[in-house]
Amino acid sequence: MKSKLFITLTLILALGFTAFAQELKTEKVKVYGECGMCEKRIDKAATSVDGVTKAEWNKETKMLEVTYDATKTNVEKIQTAVSKVGHDTDATKADDKTYSSLPECCKYDRPKK
Repeated sequence: MKSKLFITLTLILALGFTAFAQELKTEKVKVYGECGMCEKRIDKAATSVDGVTKAEWNKETKMLEVTYDATKTNVEKIQTAVSKVGHDTDATKADDKTYSSLPECCKYDRPKK
């Protein structure tokens, strides 16, 4: 009887931990920007998305490396958040008004679509 109870409790605990498991992914995304102010804005926008655990934009390569829980979000949602603060990605374009409101040092050559 004790062994059946032990096995049952073990299975319940194992299933419970599986339900809380994260599926962390790391991806790189091209994000257009120019300076350190852009870096702060882009990183903040990416990390504001629920499930993002890390975001680092490199101004030399224009690449955003983002780590996120794939059970909570996806790269498309992250790119949308970044474009909402004025920065284009290869998949999303910032609103013209938002882009125009960026400081002059943050304005980049917008990719042609």
